Amino acid sequence: MHEQYNPQQIETALQQQWEQDQVFKVVEDDSKEKFYCLSMFPYPSGRLHMGHVRNYTIGDVISRFQRMQGKNVMQPMGWDAFGLPAENAAINHKTAPAKWTYENIDYMRTQLKRLGFGYDWSRELATCQPEYYRWEQWFFTKLYEKGLVYKKMSTVNWDPIDQCVLANEQVIDGRGWRSGALVEQRELAQWFIKITDYAEELLQDLDQLDEWPEQVRTMQKNWIGRSEGVEITFDVADSDQRVSVFTTRPDTLYGVTYMAVAAQHPLALQAAKTNAELAAFIEDCKGGKVAEAELATMEKKGMATGVEAIHPLTGERLPIWVANFVLMDYGSGAVMSVPGHDQRDYEFASKYQLPIKQVVKSADSNIEVDLTQAAFTEKGILLNSAEFDGLDFTAAFKAIADKLKNDGRGEVKVNYRLRDWGVSRQRYWGSPIPMLTLEDGSQVPVPDDQLPVRLPEDVVMDGVQSPIKADAEWAKTSFEGQAAFHETDTFDTFMESSWYYARYTSPGSDDQMLDPAKANYWLPVDQYVGGIEHAILHLLYARFFHKLLRDVGLVQCDEPFKRLLCQGMVLAETFYREHDNGSKTWYSPQDVQVERDDKGRIIQSTLTSDGQPVMSAGMSKMSKSKNNGIDPQKVIDLYGADTVRLFMMFTAPPEQTLEWSDSAVEGAHRFLRRIYTLVHQFSQNKPAEALSTSALNANQKALRRELHKTIAKVTDDLSRRYTFNTAIAAIMELSNKLQKAPLDSEQDKAVMQEAVLAVLQMLNPITPHLCQYLWTTLEQPQPIEQSQWPSVDSAALVEDEKLIVVQVNGKVRGKFTVAVDASQDDVLAQAKADDNVQRYLDNVTLRKVIYVPGKLLNLVVG
Repeated sequence: MHEQYNPQQIETALQQQWEQDQVFKVVEDDSKEKFYCLSMFPYPSGRLHMGHVRNYTIGDVISRFQRMQGKNVMQPMGWDAFGLPAENAAINHKTAPAKWTYENIDYMRTQLKRLGFGYDWSRELATCQPEYYRWEQWFFTKLYEKGLVYKKMSTVNWDPIDQCVLANEQVIDGRGWRSGALVEQRELAQWFIKITDYAEELLQDLDQLDEWPEQVRTMQKNWIGRSEGVEITFDVADSDQRVSVFTTRPDTLYGVTYMAVAAQHPLALQAAKTNAELAAFIEDCKGGKVAEAELATMEKKGMATGVEAIHPLTGERLPIWVANFVLMDYGSGAVMSVPGHDQRDYEFASKYQLPIKQVVKSADSNIEVDLTQAAFTEKGILLNSAEFDGLDFTAAFKAIADKLKNDGRGEVKVNYRLRDWGVSRQRYWGSPIPMLTLEDGSQVPVPDDQLPVRLPEDVVMDGVQSPIKADAEWAKTSFEGQAAFHETDTFDTFMESSWYYARYTSPGSDDQMLDPAKANYWLPVDQYVGGIEHAILHLLYARFFHKLLRDVGLVQCDEPFKRLLCQGMVLAETFYREHDNGSKTWYSPQDVQVERDDKGRIIQSTLTSDGQPVMSAGMSKMSKSKNNGIDPQKVIDLYGADTVRLFMMFTAPPEQTLEWSDSAVEGAHRFLRRIYTLVHQFSQNKPAEALSTSALNANQKALRRELHKTIAKVTDDLSRRYTFNTAIAAIMELSNKLQKAPLDSEQDKAVMQEAVLAVLQMLNPITPHLCQYLWTTLEQPQPIEQSQWPSVDSAALVEDEKLIVVQVNGKVRGKFTVAVDASQDDVLAQAKADDNVQRYLDNVTLRKVIYVPGKLLNLVVG
């Protein structure tokens, strides 16, 4: 054993050994309890960032801990490889997305191995591989056959320069994020999967997920958005047409003063045929927003269609307006507008001088409703509502719903905010949608024996059109002897990430999507780790996909992920220089020299390359835009992977943000050096005798008691609480005591040996390289990874003596130990026998004795 800690040498050797021995490869084993730990797989962007490192370190710590509990642990890794960023990078680097992606995967895999993560690499997958997306395509055709897939026209953000559909997040101030072109609203034929058929089950099954963060469950519940209301039918005046609306406030029906429909609503389009001004307005709406959050804040615009609806209860004629805040894809594309009791309707009515009626008053008679300032949106008592006057919300809901039903004008319904999943994307780098269009325009799924529909990988990107859309020959095929054309849209990448967790259970399964026996052994995932940014869509789609897999008999459980941990972001200092034109240049923290005061605040920061000042902008999420990402590789090269892992686990609880600190990283490294030194010194003083608990003196018992208290705490912190930082703090505190402990007698050494081995085992999930190396130097018979987690000796926790603090008039005058069962008289007698205490009792009267058993004796004298 070398006297100095050399992490690079230790880590490289062990990583090679782990790979050679396939230490982390697992197979199904019914004799063991299984544990499936999964971290959300990365997009192969080219290199790891510290967010990756934190995420995967958390997962690896949990996996290694569970392995030491004797469980059969699977921890796989793969690559979320499709998506638009690869296309953009390929254009910038003048290469093909496939080549760029596979090169990045190779590099990032090496980085992950350098961090010592215990992955079963035999299960590795990349979603861009045909052997993976083949089964996704197959499954889509089965869903089509079950009636869960359909194609319809849908409103999308269309970039007229890039000739592609943009996500809402890619539209910035109404323009395409890359081209800068004004984005249009366009109707395109899109493929959908009927997630709404599972809305109620997705909502109800949230109750099963009691080991998920409450915040995430609430976010999913709100996204699904279950609401009970009434679907009401309005006749269109002078026509046999009808308009249906859904409302959760039928109590306000008598307050409807106008109807609002989406720009793409059939009534709007029909009216526009004879109204050029309306047609122009509808065309202008194509440049509007389609995200609900943006609709709520944007300026409300509208135009009357000249068409009227008939109120289903009063017979009143109501003007129908086209409004830019109504979307065709939400509900029926029409709403009944009650400006007196809905703020959005109020603002629109005020702008266009439409009537505002009050039909609800406050249940509190002392509150006067004033509709000159804002809508009254609370539920209350009905007025101006014919025979329903005086009813409260609940009674009015039922009474009005019953009347509408009896008149054939409405019925109670449950509605969901959730919309069917649009899976069509017009980009190239994705899995081709396995559908064929025949000469008559009908669509059929690609037959099983023609799957996968392979995406050509050797392509040239021009930055405008998808290569498979530009190549007319690629789409040509045949179906049962007639000409057919492949769908040139590709899947939303959420499709790939919605079932990768399941495919890990069946690596290399060439003849089926999943091997049910293997999938049902491993699933559900026992621990899922990932960022809160995936709390809604990814997790919702994965839950939905899992239920689809269940319903075709591939899996048995209802939910894919049993326990969820959402790790916080990694922050770092940001530094910049501002230029005359107001622009800023951001500099990497690794290129800045910083001076701090005694409280750690920055006094001065200068750029290392030129020695000139830079401004500090404080802590911010590591990002390319602010150039404040810390390269994990540089830190590993300097301190070793174990130091990085320890820092990540110690600096903050996993759910909270973590602030990068060079000094804290150095502190983590110093601690590991102390552990190394402690074991090195002990290895030269190993005991010749076994531990005998009956032969221990008081100090040895006390040290052993601290050891087993620490084992109990660390075990709980790593298994139940996931407070890795407090577990490490407890180990640090124990190691400080071990450094000061004597090694004079054989029992001193025996207690130390028990403690040192336990410290290495407890640290092993966090710093596995160092612990395995030191474990080996202590000549243990099996690898530390296969050793049994240290158990708590309850007898060691029992105290037979207590330290008593003696105070005289509140000031400490002595300390001594007594038997646990010592009485107050015994303690008082021992205090009086203490020379120092007795000095303060001479020539005074003992007026009062206060005794806190096993802790404190306070003597009041006068």
